[in-house]
Amino acid sequence: MVAAASVFQPRVCSGARRSPPIRRPDATHFSIQATSNPYLKELQRHLTTRLVRASDAIRSFPSTFLEAFVGSTFTFHHQPLRPTEGNFAPVDEIGGRIKITEIEGKIPADFPDGAYIRNGSNPLFGALHTVSSIFGQTEDIWVEGEGLLHALYFTRSSNGTGTWSLSYSNRYVQSDSFTVETARGRPCFLSVTKGNPLAMLAAGILNMLRFGKMIRNMSNTSVFVHAGRVFAAAENDMPNEIDLQSLDTIGSWSIGGDWHMPFTAHPKVVPGSGELVISGINIVKPYLTIGVVSEDGMRLRQKVDLKLDRCTFCHEIGITEMYNIIMDMPLTLDRRRILRAAPLMDYGKESYARIGVMPRNGDAESVVWFHVEPFCILHLINCFEEGDEVVVRGFRVPASIVMGPTLERNEESGDQDMNEEYFSRLYEWRLNLKSKDTTGRWLTGTDVALEFPVINENYVGLHHRYAYTQVVDVQASLAGGCGTVNFQQTLQCSCVYISRRYVLIVFFNLVVRPKFGGFAKLHLDQEMKESGGDVINVEYHHLERNQFCSGATFVAKANALHEDDGWIISFVHDEGTNLSQAHIIDARRFESAAVAKITLPQRVPYGFHGAFVSKTT
Repeated sequence: MVAAASVFQPRVCSGARRSPPIRRPDATHFSIQATSNPYLKELQRHLTTRLVRASDAIRSFPSTFLEAFVGSTFTFHHQPLRPTEGNFAPVDEIGGRIKITEIEGKIPADFPDGAYIRNGSNPLFGALHTVSSIFGQTEDIWVEGEGLLHALYFTRSSNGTGTWSLSYSNRYVQSDSFTVETARGRPCFLSVTKGNPLAMLAAGILNMLRFGKMIRNMSNTSVFVHAGRVFAAAENDMPNEIDLQSLDTIGSWSIGGDWHMPFTAHPKVVPGSGELVISGINIVKPYLTIGVVSEDGMRLRQKVDLKLDRCTFCHEIGITEMYNIIMDMPLTLDRRRILRAAPLMDYGKESYARIGVMPRNGDAESVVWFHVEPFCILHLINCFEEGDEVVVRGFRVPASIVMGPTLERNEESGDQDMNEEYFSRLYEWRLNLKSKDTTGRWLTGTDVALEFPVINENYVGLHHRYAYTQVVDVQASLAGGCGTVNFQQTLQCSCVYISRRYVLIVFFNLVVRPKFGGFAKLHLDQEMKESGGDVINVEYHHLERNQFCSGATFVAKANALHEDDGWIISFVHDEGTNLSQAHIIDARRFESAAVAKITLPQRVPYGFHGAFVSKTT
């Protein structure tokens, strides 16, 4: 999501001559001296009522005019889904918990009590929208849409029988933007992220004038826990605290009023101290701010402007025991691009990239920057110290996938191919703090695309042996392809493409929503001897045909003897039966069948990140 707070803020020129203030009628200052006369009393009451109405009308005129202009000029249209994308469609809130009775297999006896919660996009009013006007067209991108939490509760019986009580609930995150649009019963925020430059500019300005922000707040990306409190987050807003039992939104979290800016969807708990390292990107200066929150979540102990010269889309911050790790890459946000008829967000492959190593309580001048070849990365696996080196591992892609991986159709042959940007591969950087040298290498090959990594959270910032990811099912993501969509509604661009393979052939580029057909366990310390393909050993857990997952997370076993003592839990949807389940997979017997499959009372759309909140948290 795009961090766009404080964009297009009104400015006042202090050197300009100001016009005298206009005094509007104020009923509170209206009086008549001769109040003893009943006729004058009635006249006073009548005039006071009229003045109150006139004053309210004057105050509301700008808002009324803007709403009338937007209502008459802009039209919202539903974005169509391909026939194979039905589980990306939103669902309704169910209005409370529903008991679950259908379980295939058995929930492990040592599985913890708690709740598995996953966040994800669930657009209001039926779909993501395209907005048309006299200025052109803009559209929501695939990662937008209001956050809907899906929670699966595990409660062990207290009678010693080892039986479980399971229930499911879902609830929208009640962000301020959600409250505005549900109160009006219609979409109000104009799409800004993608579209015609003039239309994007007009939409951004009108959103600022009407709502004080360029883009609606969605809180649709992740769930995290700190100091026993649960939060939903997305990087264009402050987190929203969630009541674990009801999924009600308690309110936004400003850390005692000291953090009023965007907040990363992936904060990190420091090993040992329990502090929380956070970050926030902004489309205006300061572009990137780093913060450290106290262990009890009550105080912002540090807040540092890194003094970057661009707004890099830093989706995730890394940590080690001693350092904060900053990914300054050429995937950037720049509002000036709109004036040049360019996208607000773009990847500059010819620009620079660097990784910063910042002492935990350092300032902007204390950061040691390591220049590396340009990269785009959304998710880190982990960072840790090893001798004089800082090791950084994450899933690198050659170009941005935030706007949506694109499907190219050759209009001459009818063939369709996935751009290379679709394939996310594991990469490792080693940054030597003593020699200042940098080395890097791919750890996985090009045959499988991996994303949404998780690890045992007890090893965040520390050396670890394992990581777990979701595996992209490329064929399923392509299924239905260009031939099944309405080109008039989904056409993004056409161009002449010249290469060794194609000469002067027109392509149509369409967004493809990724589907994940299984899971991978990465053995980070087990390197393969054969050349080519994966450098490290990878195990796979494949789902059945037409089954796809989202929100995978690792659940650690209490008193575990090994790092991988625990389970992977994830929502899984079967597109053949249109049923959704939660699968529990033994992480130490990863390629075996799931130990439990829990059928849910309603469909759970594909989403983003999940978390398991233990009862002891």
